[in-house]
Amino acid sequence: MGEYGGDEGVRRRGCSCTKENFLPEESFRSWGNYARAWKETPRRLKDRVLTRSLDQTELVDVKARSQHEMKKTLNWWDLMWFGIGAVIGAGIFVLTGLEARDHAGPAVVLSYVVSGISALLSVFCYTEFAVEIPVAGGSFAYLRVELGDFMAFIAAGNILLEYVIGGAAVARSWTSYFATLLNHDPNDFRIVAHGLSPDYRYLDPIAIVVLAVICVMAVMSTKGSSRFNYIASIFHVAVIIFIIIAGLTKADTKNYRDFTPSGVRGIFQASAVLFFAYVGFDAVSTMAEETKNPGRDIPIGLVGSMVITTLAYCLLAVTLCLMQPYQTIDVDAPFSVAFEAVGMGWAKYIVAAGALKGMTTVLLVSAVGQARYLTHIARTHMLPPWLAIVNEKTGTPVNATVVMIAATAVIAFFTSLGILSNLLSISTLFIFMLVAIGLLVRRYYVSGVTTTANRIKFIVFLALILGSSIATALYWAISTDGWIAYAITGPIWLLSTIGLWLFVPQAREPKVWGVPLVPWLPSLSIAINIFLLGSIDRASFERFGLWTLIILVYYFLFGLHASYDTAKEASSAKQMKNVEEGAVN
Repeated sequence: MGEYGGDEGVRRRGCSCTKENFLPEESFRSWGNYARAWKETPRRLKDRVLTRSLDQTELVDVKARSQHEMKKTLNWWDLMWFGIGAVIGAGIFVLTGLEARDHAGPAVVLSYVVSGISALLSVFCYTEFAVEIPVAGGSFAYLRVELGDFMAFIAAGNILLEYVIGGAAVARSWTSYFATLLNHDPNDFRIVAHGLSPDYRYLDPIAIVVLAVICVMAVMSTKGSSRFNYIASIFHVAVIIFIIIAGLTKADTKNYRDFTPSGVRGIFQASAVLFFAYVGFDAVSTMAEETKNPGRDIPIGLVGSMVITTLAYCLLAVTLCLMQPYQTIDVDAPFSVAFEAVGMGWAKYIVAAGALKGMTTVLLVSAVGQARYLTHIARTHMLPPWLAIVNEKTGTPVNATVVMIAATAVIAFFTSLGILSNLLSISTLFIFMLVAIGLLVRRYYVSGVTTTANRIKFIVFLALILGSSIATALYWAISTDGWIAYAITGPIWLLSTIGLWLFVPQAREPKVWGVPLVPWLPSLSIAINIFLLGSIDRASFERFGLWTLIILVYYFLFGLHASYDTAKEASSAKQMKNVEEGAVN
């Protein structure tokens, strides 16, 4: 049995970095073992695709592989401010101007409403999972329980990419707003490497310093990070209130005459990009393991922060478009330039200070969240178990935090904001869609409870919901003025959801807190997330596909065999079960 498997957890090793810390499993003990494992790849893959984890496994056995417990120090107040701090940052201050000018016009407020509704539906799904499975793995743990190891790994790889890319984009934006505060051009604070490509030429040492400070804060204490976050967020809320009140004193309703210059398509195009402004709440769900009373604190914290955030975004968008004609909005610092345009140049310093604060807390909460994702993935041995270790003194995953921040810093140092901003929302929409599917599976399919007839009906209705949603998104992407397909796909989605509601009994009721109106809200979440995916450009899908290919290569070389060995070592204690009747032997 491997030193990291079974009930023994991870043996304490301090800071050692030997092969046993990274590849302790049976398949990697020798080249002969590895060759035999490779020959078994089809059978092992089938096992990992069909095998689901148990709630109890994630809550007890997998968590035990981190050596030490994370400290339960957070309540609903901490989670709500973490949510606000995680979400209100670069998105509202950077992307609002760009999307208002290029796509939606003053109707950008409706784009925020659409994105907010989609995010809120996802929040509901995340909340039920976080209450019932309060572990650090977030969506990775939820999908492992409901959709199996393989889909969980694909999802996890993409959410980690989104965290790294998003963190790098925010870190470089931090430098830009810092330069604005000091009346300098952002490149005045960057090192120019003339031998590199223009997209990678402007090296950003300030971004590295900011990320280093964030790293120290994230590893020292989760509760300390929380205190800093909500103190800073109170200041941020004050700045937002100032922008709204001061901006509306300079409002000109003439700027709203051409409300939807690009029509409905422009609203949804902007909405797909502005979804990036809501990314971050999923990081809060990873803190469930450190929450004192998950059943009470998580619903209040997550839903409360999302409602506050959506209201703030809509008010800020309305204010910006009333201050200035949308054609003249600045894409780099829209609010600062808008105040200068109406004769309140001094206010740009307040806006820049608020933006800096927002970006700082976004980076902090992101660092806390992404490390916990990485920790739980490593607990399953899909990634090296060295990353799963929780520090005894701080109660935080130091190794995972440092690795994720280092990856973010490397990308932030070299890569321009233009390149980073093209990698915005696609991974997140994909994850949120999978979590909504996972919730339907959780409610309607329980092995040994759901009858064969009900299982078949559930699969058919779910396939129709997915198929009609994908068809709607594809038609939206390729057709500019048609409507016939919507008259077909819309009713199919509606009838499929009605069929699931009326003809398939729920196999499981939530123990503490549950999503209301199941299957309607998860089904709507699936449809909206897929529809927004249809509004994203082709290049983003190509990058999404390339990254997915890279993580699949890693999975087949290492992750599949490591996680298979670990699961089989634990199977004697019946910690894992098969989705379908009949295990893969």
